[in-house]
Amino acid sequence: MKDTIRQLIQHALASLVEDGTLPAGLTPDIQVETTKDRSHGDYASNIAMMLAKPAGMKPRDLAAKLVAALPANPQVARVDIAGPGFLNFFQDQAWLAASLDAALRDDHLGVRKAGPAQRVAVDLSSPNLAKEMHVGHLRSTIIGDAVARVLEFLGDTVIRQNHVGDWGTQFGMLLAYLEEQPVDAQAELHDLEVFYRAAKKRFDESAEFADRARELVVRLQAGDAECLRLWTRFNEISLSHCQKVYDQLGVKLTMADVKGESAYNDDLANVVDALKAKGLLTEDDGALCVFLDEFRNAEGNPLPVIVQKAGGGYLYATTDLAAMRYRHKVLHCDRVLYFVDQRQALHFQQVFEVARRAAFVPASMDLEHMGFGTMNGADGKPFKTRDGGTVKLIDLLDEAEQRAYALVKAKNPELGDDELRHIAHAVGIGAVKYADLSKHRTSDYSFNFEQMLSFEGNTAPYLLYAYTRVASIFRKLGKGFDEVGGQIVLEAPQEQALAAQLAQFGDLLNNVALKGVPHILCAYLYELAGLFSSFYEHCPILAAQTPEQQESRLKLAALTGRTLKQGLELLGLETLERM
Repeated sequence: MKDTIRQLIQHALASLVEDGTLPAGLTPDIQVETTKDRSHGDYASNIAMMLAKPAGMKPRDLAAKLVAALPANPQVARVDIAGPGFLNFFQDQAWLAASLDAALRDDHLGVRKAGPAQRVAVDLSSPNLAKEMHVGHLRSTIIGDAVARVLEFLGDTVIRQNHVGDWGTQFGMLLAYLEEQPVDAQAELHDLEVFYRAAKKRFDESAEFADRARELVVRLQAGDAECLRLWTRFNEISLSHCQKVYDQLGVKLTMADVKGESAYNDDLANVVDALKAKGLLTEDDGALCVFLDEFRNAEGNPLPVIVQKAGGGYLYATTDLAAMRYRHKVLHCDRVLYFVDQRQALHFQQVFEVARRAAFVPASMDLEHMGFGTMNGADGKPFKTRDGGTVKLIDLLDEAEQRAYALVKAKNPELGDDELRHIAHAVGIGAVKYADLSKHRTSDYSFNFEQMLSFEGNTAPYLLYAYTRVASIFRKLGKGFDEVGGQIVLEAPQEQALAAQLAQFGDLLNNVALKGVPHILCAYLYELAGLFSSFYEHCPILAAQTPEQQESRLKLAALTGRTLKQGLELLGLETLERM
């Protein structure tokens, strides 16, 4: 609908340019927003206020000319002028009802991508294989997963890239410990944190061990067979820990999606040579750097992008540049999304610019850092264990399921244990994911089990229960969502409000895909559940006045159920038929 309104406005603007009301050459960004109050229409645009000055007119006068120039369209019932010059568009209710009928017959609920399909690489999760995944890896993993799901639903080809940290100096330390205590160390690998701390303790306490670790790094990078064997073994075990977390979280990541730092090792010297050939490199204290004028420190000095250290070693920037070149030349991506901590914003701004200047990626390929804030404890401070250690992600998820189990069992003591465990998994894991996804990704947020497991407010349990309420209506009738006849007729205000919300699903998902912001999908589903509650309360379904009215309302309920289910699945939440 928003695209239709933009096209109508564009047509009106062209007419006003042709008659001399507006100067030629204007290329305004036509903003169309969903209204908060439906008495002001379903959609609104401020285009008249934006163009009043170049037109030399008062905004309301220009708005009147725009309304007069708008072509007729079956989707629009009327257009009003409000306030200083807003254009308020009211949807035609008959057209809206017909579009919802069509959406209910469509596997994709009438949702289409607003633009051509693309090949999109999604860089997500990216844990360091030297340790087990901790709570700091949650946001990249689940936000990236949700956006990837939405992109796929809209028709993009999504290539997940788990850029794990599986190379570098810390592996020399780990290999030295494996070599020194092979039997005990192998046994300890079931707990990577214990293993890592033991190796780090040896590294800090023994100069001889530290020297051996550095020697093993050099041998590893040179392709030493024994070092590679130990390194491969360590990575296999470490990745199996990661996969266990991914499986419990229900994210779409597998071993096949892993493309770690080590994958680009053989290309790093080529990256440096290519930068040198472009005249981009400067030697600074023995290190090879790229200096870009637009990136300067507080003193006004250019900030370097170091691609090779004085000792010959490479850095994250070098690997990221190699990955960008690979994603262009081999994966043929139109777009690459990086779900990495917001604190890495400067790094990505710099390497994106270096990649473009070096022609590693074309101007047509979008590189976007989808930064996110930190997850803190309920006290607002960094999330830690009681003894100040790092919280393992697997432990957090296990606790979420345990708490959900106790909650669900208290509410449903008659259920068997297997069903309770299944519900507890969906509710517990869903609660953790939804609490994160419902916050704007750039914001920090405080983790709180009590709030996220509440059945009130904008939470996973509330939405999962809202879906089961819709499902229960059809269960009583012995019908599925796709077994309802008749046509949708929108009469009551609650029917119209629910229908208007359902019609916005496609625009909403396109916005999620464009900006990488799953929280707006969460807000949409929460509002949809609230509108359905109001509809259910004021518009009896099973006790409808006529069979035609019942069929219409059942269709609205069916489309609500399917939209809730699809929306929750796009967020990576498992829905339940009963709770």
